[in-house]
Amino acid sequence: MSVETTARIPVIPDDVARAAVLPESYRTGTEFWGAYRWLRENMPVGEARLEGFDPLVLITKHADIVAVERDGELFHACREEHDNPILQDRANDAFQRSLNDGSIRVIDDVTYMGPEEHARVRGAAHQWFLPPAIRVYEEQIREVAKAAVDQLMARDGECDFVRDFAKFFPLRVIMTMLGVPPEDEPRMLKLTQEFFGTHDPDEQREEVKLDPAAAAKMWHAATEDFNNYFQRLAEDKRAHPEENLGSYIANAQLDGKPLDVTKQNGWYLAIAAAGHDTTSSTLAGGMLALIENPDQLAKAQGNPELISGLVDESLRWTSPVRHFMRTATDDTELRGQQLRAGDRLMLLYASANRDEDVFANPEKFDIARKPNRHLAFGFGPHVCIGQFITKLELRILWAELLPRLRSVELAGEPKHVQTNFVGGLKSLPIRFEKA
Repeated sequence: MSVETTARIPVIPDDVARAAVLPESYRTGTEFWGAYRWLRENMPVGEARLEGFDPLVLITKHADIVAVERDGELFHACREEHDNPILQDRANDAFQRSLNDGSIRVIDDVTYMGPEEHARVRGAAHQWFLPPAIRVYEEQIREVAKAAVDQLMARDGECDFVRDFAKFFPLRVIMTMLGVPPEDEPRMLKLTQEFFGTHDPDEQREEVKLDPAAAAKMWHAATEDFNNYFQRLAEDKRAHPEENLGSYIANAQLDGKPLDVTKQNGWYLAIAAAGHDTTSSTLAGGMLALIENPDQLAKAQGNPELISGLVDESLRWTSPVRHFMRTATDDTELRGQQLRAGDRLMLLYASANRDEDVFANPEKFDIARKPNRHLAFGFGPHVCIGQFITKLELRILWAELLPRLRSVELAGEPKHVQTNFVGGLKSLPIRFEKA
């Protein structure tokens, strides 16, 4: 394959760039893997030039992503509130800036913050997400898991594992922690699907489907709906505080003052959306991997001590967060390539999680894999604050579900969300036999 080069960074062949970057390449759940592999082997730091997008430097190796993520000053998440930490094309970025006096930062989520502000705002709620704090929820999570598994076992041996099960267990856990009443959970699920499914025709709102800025418009509409809901919830939690995460955020302080409403909404939105969607994607992707690797299913069922390994391998295997963007704030070098201030880097975590230099037999699903240094939660200052909750939920769920299954197989074609950001399976028809 011929490679076009510039004076600084080699240019990625168009077909490879499209497969690695565009949301439609993720619809099958397989097309992008070949592009990742080619990039790791031939051009681990390369420039993608795609119509409608600003130039992107794709980063595909584990060590390079770790190096970028470790240095939040040199590689900024949202430099001067101008650069989007989530990849969008020019039309969608332009619409987002038009709503906010030229700033891309429409929500006050830590994802958009530079090192100093990020540390301060994250610190306002950090303690709640540490293992000692979430351990008190273990029995509550177990009761939710038992009820979910009981409902699954009450079926006739067939279901859509995503639509009937995987979406609802993590949703119930997170919404219970936030103090969202059960009757509002369907609304939260729908908004989450719209928030992360902006490029998926099945999730797009009818009024924006044919608009060039459709993704940004739907994302903004979902964000506004989330904000309106959680502002009312916060008012209630301040008036009637409870022992839950929703009340903790509503009454949190920053620099000795109550957390302002935009940062408060940023916390609520991140937890209410990413807090369950990534977990359900990992759960569904793990189930598909077990179906495709029955030896691993038997190993997990026969060795409960391997459940933690199943959780980590499912996270590596599915990598529900596909990318984040970073911007170089100064000239530097990465893997022999010269980067300049302003260069936009797309960190491809799923590629890093199949890096042959880090993982032996990376294309094999192996629940006994040790060590498993996956980057499913990112790395460095922006590492996912909810990682301990996610792992606890999944360990408990698998511990309750696996003993109840005698066998499980596909009963139809799996379908994936069309997104290059956060997502996974949206349909997984299965047929199972109860133990």
